[in-house]
Amino acid sequence: MPRKTLLIVYHSLTDGTRQMAQAAKDGAAAEGSADVRLLHAREAGAGDVLAADGYLFATPENLAAISGQLKDFFDRSYYGALERINGRPYASLVCAGSDGQNAARQIARIATGWRLKPVAEPLIVCTHAQTPEAILATKQIAATDLAQCRALGEAMAAGLAMGVF
Repeated sequence: MPRKTLLIVYHSLTDGTRQMAQAAKDGAAAEGSADVRLLHAREAGAGDVLAADGYLFATPENLAAISGQLKDFFDRSYYGALERINGRPYASLVCAGSDGQNAARQIARIATGWRLKPVAEPLIVCTHAQTPEAILATKQIAATDLAQCRALGEAMAAGLAMGVF
């Protein structure tokens, strides 16, 4: 049986989401039973989506929405993958200053259109950045939050490899 592939697509402006995506990749890779691809949103496209068996989408919440670059990835990939990835599993990571729910909902709506199957609640990490300076500052995600990201990556890889989803 061929190995399954987990695709992690992310965008990060202040490094918080990148840290979260990297932790998820590390967890998935440590699990060892699936291949893991970590791609910045500008590098990913429909071919990458089609070649994967499951997905983890990671974004900062910008102005109560997913980042523009993650949106661009979805715009460029959506129709090339539509009706060709039905039922595949996905989860999401959101790095938010205060809430993150709108970004998580946006990803869920796009995934619903692709007919993907959610396999975990959105993992939202709140940085509490509320001033322009704090919002634009390089983030340092707490070890406990990174451990949750790592565990999600590990669970996604294990679930793919075992055929659970």
